[in-house]
Amino acid sequence: MKKILGSLMVITLLAACATDPYTGETKVAKTAWGTGIGAALGAGIGALAGGEKGALIGAGIGAAGGAAAGGYMDYQAAKLRQELVGTGVQVKELDGRIYLIMPGNITFNTNEAYIKSSFQPVVVSIAKVLKEYDKTLVQVNGYTDNTGSAAINNPLSQRRANAVADFLKLQGVAAGRIIATGYGSANPIASNATAAGREQNRRVEIVLINQQ
Repeated sequence: MKKILGSLMVITLLAACATDPYTGETKVAKTAWGTGIGAALGAGIGALAGGEKGALIGAGIGAAGGAAAGGYMDYQAAKLRQELVGTGVQVKELDGRIYLIMPGNITFNTNEAYIKSSFQPVVVSIAKVLKEYDKTLVQVNGYTDNTGSAAINNPLSQRRANAVADFLKLQGVAAGRIIATGYGSANPIASNATAAGREQNRRVEIVLINQQ
């Protein structure tokens, strides 16, 4: 049984290693992760029902389901990259989730929570993809740098997250899919010791989570 599970995972993951054309990094597509994990779970369930033969049948069923879930996120990420080329929005994939990182300098004016008119078409493009791929939960997270007090930063980050979430809703993304949260200066992605780092930390992130 251990040999069956191990072989399924290794074959699936080795076959799916590829270089991301956007980052140059070698990665395993979420389709492959889904296939491998689904196969392992299916094999375990099948084994309980019918030994090694049941394990192989269960692995096939589980692999198909896992591939469908992983592929859904892969296709969604590819579509978002296509829509967001040259906009300044980063599209990253991590642990089965998609992160859209929108720098504050292109999204909002200083100390304001109104989306810049020049950036609104970008959010329209994001909404278009979210409506097409409507099985994902949409978390909108607002962040600031560490300049100023929490009494200022926390409400500002919440207002900015709300602004993006409300704009997505106006574009037709279902309100029940969207959660908006302001985190203030928490979770920095760069050092707050430099102006460049603080600029990176002032951001809104849209995190897409598969609900299939």
